[in-house]
Amino acid sequence: MVLIAGVDIGNNTTEVAVAEVNDRGEATFRGQSLVRTIGIKGTMRNVSGIIDALDQALQPLQIPRKELAGVLLNEATPVIGDVAMETITETVITESAMIGHNPTTPGGMGLGTGITRSIADLGTASTDQEYIVIVSRETNFQLAADLLNQAVNRGVRINGAIVQLDDGVLIHNRLSQPIPIVDEVRYVDRVPVGMFAAVEVASVGRSIEKLSNPYDIATLFNLEADQTRNIVPIARALTGVRSAVVIKTPRGDIQERRIPAGSLTLIGDKATVQVPVDEGAEVIMDKVDEVQPLTEIRAEPGTNVGGMFETVRRVMADLTNQPVGEILVQDIIAVDTLVPQQVQGNLAGEYALGNAVGLAAMVQTQKLPMQMLARKLQEEIQVPVTVAGVEAEMAIHGALTTPGTKAPLAILDLGGGSTDASLIQESGVVRSTHLAGAGDMVTLLIDKELGLDDLDLAERIKFYPLAKVETLFHLRHEDGSVEFFDAPMDPRLFGRVVVMSELGPQPLPVQDPIGRVAEVRRKAKEKVFVRNSLRALAGVAPGGNIRLIDFVTLVGGSSLDFEIPKMISDVLLEYGVVTGRANVRGSQGPRNAVATGLVLTSAGTGYGS
Repeated sequence: MVLIAGVDIGNNTTEVAVAEVNDRGEATFRGQSLVRTIGIKGTMRNVSGIIDALDQALQPLQIPRKELAGVLLNEATPVIGDVAMETITETVITESAMIGHNPTTPGGMGLGTGITRSIADLGTASTDQEYIVIVSRETNFQLAADLLNQAVNRGVRINGAIVQLDDGVLIHNRLSQPIPIVDEVRYVDRVPVGMFAAVEVASVGRSIEKLSNPYDIATLFNLEADQTRNIVPIARALTGVRSAVVIKTPRGDIQERRIPAGSLTLIGDKATVQVPVDEGAEVIMDKVDEVQPLTEIRAEPGTNVGGMFETVRRVMADLTNQPVGEILVQDIIAVDTLVPQQVQGNLAGEYALGNAVGLAAMVQTQKLPMQMLARKLQEEIQVPVTVAGVEAEMAIHGALTTPGTKAPLAILDLGGGSTDASLIQESGVVRSTHLAGAGDMVTLLIDKELGLDDLDLAERIKFYPLAKVETLFHLRHEDGSVEFFDAPMDPRLFGRVVVMSELGPQPLPVQDPIGRVAEVRRKAKEKVFVRNSLRALAGVAPGGNIRLIDFVTLVGGSSLDFEIPKMISDVLLEYGVVTGRANVRGSQGPRNAVATGLVLTSAGTGYGS
């Protein structure tokens, strides 16, 4: 009887299964553990995380590490996700040519135009001119209202105001003549004085109409056709917002700059195809399917996608101590998305949504890095360590421990960096495929599209349902159901969109309504997991025909997601495929499939005999 441990190094987690193997090659599982992976999967930094996972699995058994007869590792292929921007026209503002803005608490309502003038200079303002007044933080709301009322009483025509602080409503409530007021203009000192400006505020629950339409902006500012084309990003940035200000500056220099996306060269066994990234994800993925099986993917140097690929290859070269030339990209998944692009020359962080192509790249290295990792781990724990099997093939052996399953069976291993599929026939023959793109890519898309710049927050949005706190005693879940509480919630949650984690409602620092956040989350999952699941199953199905697969079980951390299994089940139902989560060893759910499979396959090939 010997004790062995299977170790599955994933992009996000490292899992261990510990079993006793007798002289007949029969395994009895004694323990398991799950820890966060340290470093990029398949690199030397993984060692400390593996040791921690082994110790956690052995601790309840009160067995020291040195009593292990062997440790079995999966072949860990690194996957890195990044975003390569599609060709975009970026508006570069010289002297702040035009600026749009959208505060959350504007004052008044309507559209006002006029020449910008500081509130400090209203005393000398002409009654023959119309004005948009600039109010800096040095002027408090009471004084601002008094100065505006005094000027109006003198006959000065004031059609709107631009305010630095969050004082729009306070000023408006004290005016004798209502005007639209846009406040929270962070860099009010950048607003040019003496230039034509337009301010628009919509009623509560509505969005502006004039300053979000490039032709209305052209009418107000008397723009020519070429100038109108250049202000499209500003109009797009203001679409759907409640208030805005647009200002024409002294010279009005607007330059157009093209950010080249570049092209990808897809090299297959029988064909090589070049595809421009700016043709979009659908075209890219169609070409990927055309040239299967892929041997390498190259990107055009000096372009956005070329920079992304070069970064990925250099990172992996540094981590694995291999020459950059030996690092090959062997698979990608491309998805269309929208990414907030900051409008240059802005006054308050304004942005426009620009088309982008998100790419997850799978990097193929030589087996040397895994062998180096195994040697390093063996040195640290003084136990034989072996690189024992491919993830997808090991996962299916682990999945077969699910009660009610038998060959033929297919599995989808939904991890953090890759989507794997395996199909085992009644004869025991296994076919497998390993594709780039899974949970990390979904997190990246959510982060980019919502403009969060916070991957931990994006991860929570991905994994947990949403709700809207409507009063301090109840909230409405995204499915429409209402939950009441006996005690009041934190007042800071009032009116906020929250994620419903195990810790209770946690507020999101976003202005987007709950429907928009939920839509971004769902679409990201559909673009990555649904598409990759179909790609992976077609790669292992007889003749590429998914309809010839009867049963699919889902394993891996992402199959624990509250909506991904249903998404995949719904789409596979169209193919007549029965789909459900695995329950590895009848107790682990969809977790631990690879670690369990490593133990089971190795138990029958020498351990314990």
